Amino acid sequence: MSLRRYNPWSLFDQLQHEINQFHGYPAKTEDDADVVTSDWAPAVDIKEEANGYLLVADIPGVDPKDIEIHMENGILTIKGERESEKKTEREGYKRIEREHGVFYRRFTMPEGVNADGIEATNKNGVLTVSIPKQEARQARKITVN
Repeated sequence: MSLRRYNPWSLFDQLQHEINQFHGYPAKTEDDADVVTSDWAPAVDIKEEANGYLLVADIPGVDPKDIEIHMENGILTIKGERESEKKTEREGYKRIEREHGVFYRRFTMPEGVNADGIEATNKNGVLTVSIPKQEARQARKITVN
């Protein structure tokens, strides 16, 4: 049996999002960032390991050169853009379910991460960001003279 997160307002949120898109209003991120807007948000898994953290994001169709990753003041920011395919069909209906446009995600990192050692790879549409922990400082005894 798998667990699923239930949001009783998800249908209303989806309706509001579609109405806003219809009228051309920008979408807000789930981090309540008013400065940068987001058209979609990639699914992200974060795993803590013994020597660091591993962040895995599904971003198929996004060119690695269109991805920006920043670490500032303990906040890891990932943003980028997926281009949409411009096709027109005159006969029949068209259905687009894959999100396109700008994405923007922010994550507050715990203390003790090594910002200088962060590495990112993109393979088969999966972005993997490795965030190492800083080495724990050894306690030292101070003698009183």
